[in-house]
Amino acid sequence: MRIFRTRAFSRLEVARQLSDADLRAAVAEMNNGLWDANLGGQVYKKRVALKGHGKHSGARTLVAFKAGDRAFFVYALSKKQRANITAREKHVLKRLAAELFSSSDQQLEQALKHGELIEIQVQEYG
Repeated sequence: MRIFRTRAFSRLEVARQLSDADLRAAVAEMNNGLWDANLGGQVYKKRVALKGHGKHSGARTLVAFKAGDRAFFVYALSKKQRANITAREKHVLKRLAAELFSSSDQQLEQALKHGELIEIQVQEYG
């Protein structure tokens, strides 16, 4: 399973409060079928707790996700900022997810090299 943050996600104020460990834990939960909403087009809303807060007042992340394959954290917002995304934003995120999942390993490596994606290292246990 490969996990990525987009450059745009990493620049968001609420996303900067989330550690790689927080994002790995969120993906582990998603692999077990635990997400807050399936927005369609392999885009999911997943709440992630912020340090000192529970999930209820934490970050809402939007993740392009394929179980056991790849996860791309593409957007984050706090409940204080806004309750939801618009239909237009949802449409754009679905198109982004389709593009990300159609990317070859070589294209992903180029995106990593140019800083468009940041890979979150998955900790192996064994």
